Amino acid sequence: MPEQIMRQVRTRRLIAGIIALGTGAVLVIATVLSPSGDGVGTHEQLGLPGCSWITLLGIPCPTCGMTTSFAHAANGNLLDAVITQPFGALLAIITAMAFLVSIYIVMTGSTIGGIVLQRLSGRFWVIMGGLLLLAWVYKIMTFEGILS
Repeated sequence: MPEQIMRQVRTRRLIAGIIALGTGAVLVIATVLSPSGDGVGTHEQLGLPGCSWITLLGIPCPTCGMTTSFAHAANGNLLDAVITQPFGALLAIITAMAFLVSIYIVMTGSTIGGIVLQRLSGRFWVIMGGLLLLAWVYKIMTFEGILS
């Protein structure tokens, strides 16, 4: 195999390894957290402050419930993850998929990561932003007791 191709494979495996470490760390941390029964505040177990939006504005921020949702998902409770914060559940699934794909790339040197990245066009990010907005509205409605 030519040296340039071998260098590309090593680089691809290195980047995938870094992604595997990061996503794996997030998933491991999520498994050791106890999901808050309130649907918010699980991140405080990591020494982080409570949500200032709730304190100052009386409504949850766009990411409220994400850590709780990740904790539910990492412990296999996908329904609770979706109920807590739908976008958080989606991100937890994407994180798990990124972990698995990156491990596959580390092991095989596959180019699948590049193929996936090519699919992440502007349209993808607009859709993700829209889903985040919808999940935030849902979170506000559950927080206010409009949905239960």
